[in-house]
Formats: sequence, structure tokens, C-alpha cells
Amino acid sequence: MAEHLEDDDKEALASLSNEPTPRKSHSHSQQLRTSTGVFRKRHHQVRKHSLDEREQTRGDSDDDLYHHSASVSASAAIDHVSPAIGGSNRYEYRLDQQVGGYEVGGNEGGGGGGGYSLPEFVASGGTGIFKVPVRAAVHPTRPPCLELRPHPLRETQVGKFLRTIGCTESQLWAGQESGLRVWNLLDAHEPGLGMGGRARRGDEDASPFYESVSTSPTMCLVIDLGNKLVWSGHKDGKIRSWKTDQAMDDNPFKDGLSWQAHRGPVLCMAVSSHGDIWTGSEGGVIKIWSWEAIEKSLSLSSEERHMAGLLVERSGIDLRSQVTVNGVCNISSSEVRSLLADTVRAKVWAAGALSFSLWDARTRELLKVYNVEGNIENRVDMPTNASTQEQQQVDEDMKDMKDMNVKSGSKSKKEKSQGSFLQRSRNAIMGAADAVRRVATKGTGAFVEDAKRTEALVMTADGMIWSGCANGILVQWDGNGIRLQDFQHHPCAIQCFCTTGTRIWVGYVSGVVQLLDLDGNLIAGWVAHNGPVIKLVIGGEFVFSLATHGGIRGWNITSPGPIDNILRLEVSEKEEMYTKQENIRILIGTWNVAQGRASHEALMTWLGSAISDVGIVVVGCQEVEMGAGFLAMSAAKETVGLEGSSTGQWWQDAIGKALEEGITFERVGSRQLAALLIGIWVRKSLRTHVGDLDVAAVACGLGRAIGNKGGVGLRLRVYDRIMCFVNCHLAAHLEAVNRRNADFDHIYRSMVFTRSTHIPNAAAGKMSHNITNSQGIVQDEVRPDLAEADLVVFLGDFNYRLFGISYDEARDFVSQRSFDWLREKDQLRGEMKAGKVFQGMHEGIIKFPPTYKFEKGKPGLGGYDSGEKKRIPAWCDRILYRDNRLLPTSQCGLECPVVCSILQYEACMDVTESDHKPVRCKLNLEMAHVDRSVRRKEVGNIVKNNEEIRLLQEATRSVPETIIDTTNITLQNQEAFPLKITNKSENDHVAFQIICEGLSIAKEDEGEPEYRPRGSFGFPRWLQVLPAAGLIGPDQTMEISIAHEEPHEEHADGVPPSWWSEDNRDKELILLVNIRGSCSSESKCQRISVHHSFSKTPQNPDSKNKKSQGSYQQRTSLKQSGNDEELQSLRGGGGDGGS
Repeated sequence: MAEHLEDDDKEALASLSNEPTPRKSHSHSQQLRTSTGVFRKRHHQVRKHSLDEREQTRGDSDDDLYHHSASVSASAAIDHVSPAIGGSNRYEYRLDQQVGGYEVGGNEGGGGGGGYSLPEFVASGGTGIFKVPVRAAVHPTRPPCLELRPHPLRETQVGKFLRTIGCTESQLWAGQESGLRVWNLLDAHEPGLGMGGRARRGDEDASPFYESVSTSPTMCLVIDLGNKLVWSGHKDGKIRSWKTDQAMDDNPFKDGLSWQAHRGPVLCMAVSSHGDIWTGSEGGVIKIWSWEAIEKSLSLSSEERHMAGLLVERSGIDLRSQVTVNGVCNISSSEVRSLLADTVRAKVWAAGALSFSLWDARTRELLKVYNVEGNIENRVDMPTNASTQEQQQVDEDMKDMKDMNVKSGSKSKKEKSQGSFLQRSRNAIMGAADAVRRVATKGTGAFVEDAKRTEALVMTADGMIWSGCANGILVQWDGNGIRLQDFQHHPCAIQCFCTTGTRIWVGYVSGVVQLLDLDGNLIAGWVAHNGPVIKLVIGGEFVFSLATHGGIRGWNITSPGPIDNILRLEVSEKEEMYTKQENIRILIGTWNVAQGRASHEALMTWLGSAISDVGIVVVGCQEVEMGAGFLAMSAAKETVGLEGSSTGQWWQDAIGKALEEGITFERVGSRQLAALLIGIWVRKSLRTHVGDLDVAAVACGLGRAIGNKGGVGLRLRVYDRIMCFVNCHLAAHLEAVNRRNADFDHIYRSMVFTRSTHIPNAAAGKMSHNITNSQGIVQDEVRPDLAEADLVVFLGDFNYRLFGISYDEARDFVSQRSFDWLREKDQLRGEMKAGKVFQGMHEGIIKFPPTYKFEKGKPGLGGYDSGEKKRIPAWCDRILYRDNRLLPTSQCGLECPVVCSILQYEACMDVTESDHKPVRCKLNLEMAHVDRSVRRKEVGNIVKNNEEIRLLQEATRSVPETIIDTTNITLQNQEAFPLKITNKSENDHVAFQIICEGLSIAKEDEGEPEYRPRGSFGFPRWLQVLPAAGLIGPDQTMEISIAHEEPHEEHADGVPPSWWSEDNRDKELILLVNIRGSCSSESKCQRISVHHSFSKTPQNPDSKNKKSQGSYQQRTSLKQSGNDEELQSLRGGGGDGGS
């Protein structure tokens, strides 16, 4: 602690009580406001002499200490004390029901890891946000799931992160940064060892899967069931095709047709109701790839792949160019975030950040441009990322702030001998903080607009369009782009949708998944992942969700429901089969280094001498670097995401050297906030089980903006359990107890670990598994990030002092090693008893001398401050923890996965480089975690063998009875035919969808027709089916119009589409009517034969030589008579490209 920042503690002593306080639960913050008097030396009447921890033997003093505290300190809170269990003295009552703090005795060989565990003091108040998080073998607030790919550690996914998924009835495809993966759903419950039985780190527990050859990062996927293809869009601008029925083996599977679609990344794709592929990219570019060109290219041999790609590439239609006239374009120039094929009305929706464009899928004409509020836009949208003026103002403020920092730094040097250092520092720092605050609040209007941006689109069974916004609002639109109504059931950004029957599944950036009905009412919700849900797809009987960390889970399509209840019970009963136990030790060190640097010998004494049996080392330092200029610049750097200093780096390197970094330990990460630094090192043998490091910082200094006081935190996963370590430096001075309490509360509540940067600060850090329960009811209580960890450790210079005692008396007690009476004078202990700070946390019983304040360079207890101020010795430097125990008797298991005990808690009194002594604490952790492969296998066995589940699944596969009035339709002379579908069910709705299974050209030899499907079972361009999908109520009939459509006479290179796109001979096609119940997992289909007689005389293209516009001028005609010529020209010019 910097001496120049301290005031004279003697002034505060005059207001303190001169009587030794009785042993009872009380708050020192309250006493400091009321106690007065002159101190009288009566402490010898209650003094209890004890030996130094190195001199005492195990047994007598510990037992006395435990029994004394049981009878006096915690008597008001405890009605019954149980006998020793497993060598431990433990209380049989809930920790969250205690009234005051209490002490728990240690045990020999405790903690399951051998060794002697120390007695502990436990604070009261472990309720509300300080309550231990709920853990169970099966999550109590969400349905059981199929964990297709458990959450992998982030470090294992470099270059392999999954970005999107798509699903067929039997396969799940995933696009990753280096290609594609595919899972066969029949093997979904099998134990996984990665591709070909070879486990790779991060995929050890994933279901068996296959991988493709390496490609550019995959951005989007589209499934074409009609042609058994998966289309993938990539960051390099290419589109690739993959066969779903190709043989999968140990070798990476290869792509088929590919072409260069965009200069930038392919951000989104959709297949229109006529089989064309629509793609969107940066700059508002939308392109169409006609099915005719794709079909022709797919028919070419593998040796002609290069020519096939060129054939499709030349057929592309740039819609942005088409609607640009004289440099003026009506559609947005922002990136195309989503494309949605409206198969009901044969339209395509394109969504930018704040606007939509609506297109006719058949004619490819722009129908409408409108903003997120539903207002029609006809203005030119210039490309911009933010307001230029606002950005310039922010830059100017940043420059002014930096100039001010320089000036304030030089000024402090000139006036060093004048006035109060603290006042000068305060003026400079508060000026910097004000500038930082101005910079941070600029552009607020842009943030408000950004919150309205569209993130996802979906079309429901009733033909409505739903969009999800970054502010959590769901907007319902009709098919013409009219905004109907909006809803909000969750405060975080919506990331994705999917829909089946009468349900809408919504995925949020908070990891929450919600189910809505078609009226927007909330049915259910739960936390599906501990990261943003970026994709939802339907596959078989599951809804699969993908999180940003790469985890994939499958939820029963009927969830929440009776199947979930049966599974939850059955899986819980087999807990022992899939539970694994681990044991690790953690060394935690804290030191206020007082702006100095330590020798290697000092670091070895503090840390290096205690690492022989530990797997993780966490080190926190305070006052690494101080000074007004440094603190102000650090605050400015924090606003732009910068941190660290050369001094902080020196400390990390020096500590790493003491820990044999690179040989024994590996540095995982660190975080520095001005004067605060925390770092973590992991033993190499444990490294494969540790990862997902996140960092956080909370300033508690001047204006809650400066980092001379505050906290820095690290969060990571160890054996799939969350651990948080927070290094704190709280408010100084003897009388500032309330400020210290407030600092801790502020840190605990507002610390947000920053890896998922999509979560807005308003919602981040406040989400929990209690956001919505299984019935979708929103909970009132929100929980900080720290509240959700399995292990939380606070370390640092907490600055709590000894009260009601003079300097000489404190020195007297310390010299006699009589620490138990001194503990009663400890402010922190009193505040923890009263439940005002560190609620529910544990600390080892202190048996080492106070660690503050010493004169630098003076060894031993004679080094306590003997200057003019004579600061009273105090235990400022502390280490506390909270594990998963709800009861002191809780045993390690999946309901209490982390059980901690203290093996060592001591100060290194021989280190003299600072006015504080370094403190270290060694924790022994028993940990329980799930073997996810084993559990997934057991879930599969339960689903397969449980008769009750089988009957329920059969019920979900049933489809309501429907009647279709015909199976044969003949169209001629552009007439329309009314097709009627009747729902015979009295209770259930029926969702129907009409697709084209295949088209055949009438043959003169009357041979067997050959039906060929278009992309995604699309309709030929001459056929109009309205509506092609919809929802039929109970006992109701829907009439569908099936008609021949006049050919669109827009020209391409002087050739009408009727000549270049489709043959004008008589045709036959098969319509497939798919019927599904409102919650059915399967569908029924009925085929309808449609005969079309083309009677209109074809028009010669030369008779109407209209001038083509926009992108049609650039497109190569694909008329039937010209296809062969086009191929011949490609072959002649690029015969060496087909490989």
C-alpha cells in the first residue's frame, strides 16, 4: 500500500471503543459510527495465548478453537451440532439459513486428497445472489437433451470453430472454419472418438462424425433435399456442393460443383420456390444462380468441374446492379444478413441491418424496400458504419484526453513539493475520468439504432414472417412486408429461429432458447447453452441448437413434455455410471508489491517452494504501478479495449520463471487493470482439461473509473467446472469499512467476463439458469457471473484493519503469537459474521502475523511500521473461497461437484521487498464431472428400451386425417385449378406444404417419364401454386389455386426467358402434398399428377428486341439451343481446367 496515499490512523482511533468487544455477531461498520471512549488495558482478562502455527501440534489448539466458536460465536445460529463425520467436525444445517458466521474444524487426510486440512471460518448471508448455484446430475430447469457435441474447450477449436448447421431427416451437417462435418443421426447416441475412431482434443466426447477436405471458412448452409445436396457458402466467396448420399469413410470427403459467387464472403443463402439459389454478401450485393445453369453443370463429369463452375458463374444475376439506375440504388448497401424464401407466395426477403427488400422469386423484380419499422424507403442508402461526425468527435475527445494526461503528469512534477499529493492526484485523475466518460457516451444514438438491427428471419406454418432484433424484440410481418405486431420475452439479442408445426423456436445471445406459439405467446424457455445460440434446425425428432463455442444439443421436438420427465428420472437414477471424480490442488498467492520489484529468491520463497503438488497457480498483485498519469492513461486505454503495462509484463515473466514456466507450468492468461494484476499458470499434465479463459475488470477508484482500487478476474473451465478468481484492492483507511463493503458488492454484482462480446452490458453478467423456467415463466431474480461459478476465490489487499486496539497492544499480541484474540478485533471477520461482505465465503483460521504495515528491507516482526504514523498492524491481505456445498456435510458428486478444503494458509514473513507480506493459500479440490459419452449412450438405451417413451413417441408421429379432393390435374390455356385440402381432425391443426417432386418432358415414344426435381423441390417457373403452404384449422378446408403462369417477358441478351429458361413442350410433373400435425415429428404425403399442355405459339426472340437493363445485359443466355454451344466454347477455351 503506498505510504503517500495513507492518512494518519491515529485520528480514527480516538473514536473507537476502548473496551474489548464480546464474542458475538456484529458489524464493525456499525460500531465505528457509535463507539467512543478511552482504551483501557483489560485485554489480558480475555487473552488466550496460542503458539505460532509452526510450533503447535495438531489437535489441541484446533480443537479448542473449534469448540469455543461452536459454543459462543455460532450459538445463536446453530441448534444442533453433529458428531464428527469422516474425521471432521461439521454442523448439520443449511449454510444459507445461518444467522452469523461460524468456524468449522479441520481434519486429518481431509478433502480426499490426503494431508491435513485447516479449520475455516464461514461468513453468513449466503442467500440471494450469494447463494450456491444449483447443480444436478440432470439439469433441473431444462429438458434432457441429446448432447451430440459437448461444449469443447475454446483452445481446441482454433481453425475448427463451427459457424452454422443444417439438417436432413437422417444427417446433421455443420460448417466450420476449415470445411464441413456430418453426423449420421442413427449413430447420435454412440460414444464418440472423433473421425474414424481417432480422438482429437475437443472432440473426445462428440458423437461419431466425418469431415470434409479443408476449405475456406464456411459461413452458411442450405439443404437441397430434392437433389440430395448440401450447398455451402464460404468466406472466400465460393459456393460448394456436397452429396448427402456419398460414401463416408476415414478419408475426408470431397466437394462437387463449386464456383466463385462473390468477391467478399457469402453471408447467407436461400433456395427460392422455383429452385434458384439466392446469395447475399457485403455491400448489399444479392445474386441469383438459376437452376437451369446449375442443373446443366451438375450433369457434367468430374473432369469438367472447372467448366461447370464457369458455366454457373457466368449465369449469375446481380440484383443490386439491376435496380441501380444512373448510380442510384434503392436497396441498402449494408451487408445482407439474412435471406428468406417465402415459399407460400413465391417471394424472397433480404434483410440488412436496418432495412428489408422484398423480391418476386419468379420474375426477380424488386417489389418493396422498407425499414425495420415497416416504413417504405425510396432513398439512396450510402454505405457507412457509423456517423462520421460522431466518430470525429470521439477521436477529438480522445486526443484532448491524452493531451490532458500529459499536461497533468508534468504539472504534478512541478508542484511535487506543494500541497497534498492526494489532492493533486485526485484533480488529475478526475479530469481524465471525465474525458473518458465523455468518449464512452458519444454515439449513443447509433447504439440505439444498432439495437434495432435484424438478426434472423423465419416463416411460420401460417405464412407469417418473423424477424428477430438485437434488442430482443420479435416482429411479426405479413407476406407483403406489413408490420403487424411485436413481442419481447427476453432482454437479449435474438440470434436465430426455426419453426415446426405451430411452434416457433427462438435462440438468444444469452444462451436461452424459448418456444412461442404462432400468436407470439411464450410456451416455455430455458438456458440451452452457456454461450450464444447461433443456429436452430429441425432434424428427425429433434431441434438441434448450435452455440458459439461449438457445442450442439438436440431437444425433443415435443419438449417440454412427458418424455422429458421420464428421461430426467431415468437418467438421474444412473448417475453413478457416468460420474467421474478428480482431485487437484490450487496454489493462490496475493501480494501488494508497493510499486516495487521482487527478487527471484523472494518469489521462490512465496511461490516456488509450494508448487510441487499443485496443478494450478493463481497469483494476484496490487499496486504494480501507481501515479496519477499512469492511472489516467490506463483508464483511457480501458475504454478502447487496451490493457497492460511493461511493469505488469515484468511481474508475469518473473513469476513464470519462479514457476518454471515452459517446463513444468504453462501460462494460461492474465488481466491487468491499472495497478491490479492477476495471472494463472497450469501444470502441463493438466492443461488438456483446462481452458475457456475469460477475463474481467471492475474499477472502484475515483468515480468508479480509475483502477487504483477495484478488481480483476479470471474465469476458466477445469474438468467442465467453472472457476473464478478475483484479485481485489478495496478502499483504504481504518474507518472506511462501509466503503470496502460497497467495493466488494460492486465488484461481485458488476463483474462481467468478456469473451462473448455480443452480450450488451445491460444484460451481461445478470443472466442465469433462472431466467426462464421450464414453463417459460420469467424469473425476477438475476444473478451475476460470479454467482454461477462452481468455485469462486477472492484474493488481494482487502484493507480491513484491526479496530479497538492501539499500536502498542497490537505489537504486544503479535510478539506473543496470540492471534485468536486479535481475530476478534478483525474488521473483516466482524463484517462477515454480520453478513455484510463476502457472504457465504470461507477463510482459513488465521494463524500468521498481520501482514501490514512493514518497513521495507526490515526482516522479522521488528519490521512493523515504527515511523511517525505507526500504523496498527492488520491482516489486510486475505484469500477467501466459496465452493458448491449447500451443507457442511455435502459430499462431492454431480449435485455438489466442487468440494474444497484448505491445506495451507500462511504469510511469507521473510520477504521484505514491500510494506506488505505476501500471502499464499493451498486449496484441495474434489471434483465430480460427467463422462458425456457414457451418459449419451445411456440416454440412447433409455429411449430405445423404455416402453412408455416408445408409446409417447408413436403418439407424436401420428398425423391428423386429411382429404385431398383429387390426384390428377390437367392445365391448359393458362387456366387455374382449385385444389381442396380438408382437415378432418376436430382438435388439431394441420400444416401442409406443396412441393414439386419432379418434372418430365412429354415424349413421343410414350416411354416411361423421367422426373427430375428442381432445387429443393421447387416449382417450374410457369407454374403458380398459391398458397403453397399454410395451416388448416380443425374441420376446415383450404383451397389452393394451381395455375399456368404467363412467361415473364424480361429479356436477357435479347432472348425472352421462355426461350432460355424452360422448354415449351408439353410437360408432366408430380406435386407432393406434405401433411404434418401441429406437433407431429413425422409427416404424410400424397402425390398429385399435373399434366400441362403448352398451346401458346413461341415467339421469335428477334420479334421483340427490347433493350435489356441492369445485370441482364451481363448475363449469358441459357436457351436450350445455346447450352451446348456455351459448353463447347468453354471446353475449347479451357480444356485444361477440368480436374
